[in-house]
Amino acid sequence: MQAHFLKTVSRVLTLALVALIPVSLAAQVTGTTTGKKAASDSPSKWDIFLGYSYLAPKGTVNNLTFNAVDLGSIASVSRYFNKHLGVTFEGDEHILLPEHGNVSTLEPQNDFSGGSGGVIYRFPTGNITPFIHGLVGGERVGRYGLGYKDVWGVVVTGGGGMDYETPLLNHHFAIRLFQADYQYTHEDFYPSGRGNFNMARLSAGIVFHAGSFAPPAPVTLACSVSPESVFPGDPVTVTATAGSLNPKLNAVYSWSGTGVTGSGTTATVATGSLAAGTYTVQGTVKEGKAGKEGLRPWESATCSSSFTVKAYEPPTVSCSASPSTIKPGESSTITASGMSPQNRPLTYSYSAAAGTISGSGSSASFSSTGAPTGATAITCNVSDDKGQTATASTTVTITEPYVAPAPHTQALCSITFDKDAKRPARVDNEAKACLDQVALSLQQQSDAKAVVVGESTAAEKAPKKGHKHAKVEDLAGQRAVNTKEYLVTEKGIDASRVSVATGTTDGQTVEDYLVPAGASFTTDVAGTTAVDESVVKPQARKPLAGKPAHKKHVAAATPAQ
Repeated sequence: MQAHFLKTVSRVLTLALVALIPVSLAAQVTGTTTGKKAASDSPSKWDIFLGYSYLAPKGTVNNLTFNAVDLGSIASVSRYFNKHLGVTFEGDEHILLPEHGNVSTLEPQNDFSGGSGGVIYRFPTGNITPFIHGLVGGERVGRYGLGYKDVWGVVVTGGGGMDYETPLLNHHFAIRLFQADYQYTHEDFYPSGRGNFNMARLSAGIVFHAGSFAPPAPVTLACSVSPESVFPGDPVTVTATAGSLNPKLNAVYSWSGTGVTGSGTTATVATGSLAAGTYTVQGTVKEGKAGKEGLRPWESATCSSSFTVKAYEPPTVSCSASPSTIKPGESSTITASGMSPQNRPLTYSYSAAAGTISGSGSSASFSSTGAPTGATAITCNVSDDKGQTATASTTVTITEPYVAPAPHTQALCSITFDKDAKRPARVDNEAKACLDQVALSLQQQSDAKAVVVGESTAAEKAPKKGHKHAKVEDLAGQRAVNTKEYLVTEKGIDASRVSVATGTTDGQTVEDYLVPAGASFTTDVAGTTAVDESVVKPQARKPLAGKPAHKKHVAAATPAQ
């Protein structure tokens, strides 16, 4: 009955191993796509192994050989003290079941069973865990023909194997791909004899993990930049903040990135030569023993942070002129008001469409000499030390030069000669007011002259009846000459400033004209003829003759004439 039970157990284990092969392959595919936890990340504290075992013993007792046992079972429990080293306890049973019904099942039939304990050492690497072990224990051996009982002896075991980790049962399930061992045992089959056995054992099965040597919390690293947006040349500071560092270990920081320098928790970025754009700074921290930092996956961490370099904004400028309107030859002050958003140093320059402009600061002087009249464009230029420029313009209006209106002859007043029939050319006292005005105008305008134009009637120009060949007196010319004489002798006017002429108007008058400097009398007053003063001489201005009865009265009135 016991033999049948062992046979059934061995077959069940064999079928279980075969059935787990596709499961493990499927798990491997799933782990590849979803991410699988490696055995080296968190090795177990306990491993429980159940499996199938094949045993090939080599040895004889009294010329009796022992056959290989292809149906066996094996189990072990291993307790690890750290990631690699532990102790293991193992038991196996290999019984060659009877193949013929005539053999009694009460007698051992090529049996090997035992238990051992020893040391195990594993090498967790990814999802594969190789191991080696060495054990010492007891082995019970029996065979048909050597008695009706099994005997015990010492057994020494050495070997190793390989486990494949799966994600099943939350990574607590593994497959022992193989376990290959060499065993040596010495048995005393008294009184039949002694037996020394060299045995090869090959096993495979399943492993259950319990507990774990979880690695310490991984190091973390966060980076921050300040400020996040700068202009070229502005400083940038990068700060790294590490978490989960072991204070007993050494921590090393490193930085990378354009213009980045630093070896501690902070780094600086030289932005002076950087073009506008976004830049990334990478930071790394590694911990561990001095010179061996970052050898384990959880002993290093990286971070990154970005900052932006902005392009310099161009300057602006305004331009004004004071005064904005000038006369030819005058000057105007040009003022430029520039501003840089980043307070860059500014340089000013100026240009003018005409004339000349000089100055290099925020003001310049514009000279209109040589410039035509009208609006002249002035340009104010400003540039910063980065070569960015701005312009503005203003105008200065140059007025036309003042041209005084052309002087013209002015008509002043006129005097009449129709009251004294006997002396029709005599200047009487009534003419005094008009001639005083003429004299005053000449005194007020020292560069002006006067023209006195005498007129006569047609009757005065015609010969008298009965004197057909008599000479006609030029009353028009005489009236003009007498008027001039009055101005010269009575009013003190320089004779050279008074000209005489005759006109064509029919009348007994003298017209007085003021001719300012630059005026043309002949142009302004047409139809006059100059009097030849060498021919027409002035007549003495005598008082009028009075009646005898009134001599005293006349004498008193004479000074007023």
